[in-house]
Amino acid sequence: MLLIIGGQGSGKRSFAKTLGYSDSDMADAVLDDRPVIFHLEQIVFRSPDSLDDILQALEGKDVVICNEVGSGVMPVEHWERAGREATGRLCILLAQRADCVIRMVSGLPMVIKGELPCASH
Repeated sequence: MLLIIGGQGSGKRSFAKTLGYSDSDMADAVLDDRPVIFHLEQIVFRSPDSLDDILQALEGKDVVICNEVGSGVMPVEHWERAGREATGRLCILLAQRADCVIRMVSGLPMVIKGELPCASH
């Protein structure tokens, strides 16, 4: 599995497309049979107490894309703090299991773990 993280608008989905995935291969914040999921943080925010179930559902994915949510001002709302915490914990688990972890910065892929994948899909 490839985990792609980065800020909003950092080029995460565009990078996944360079690997051969198309929009039709990408599920937007839903867990279905498509090989790529993006907006993982939205799924976690909806069910922050369901990390085990979410993690299990992600095991068959080729690519998981998640916005970084831990930077910036600490939110006042409890549900938002819980969502951020759960998203961070899930990304830690995913990074441990991933073959490759990429952090996107200004459209540039920064390899954190593994090797930069080639287009293969």
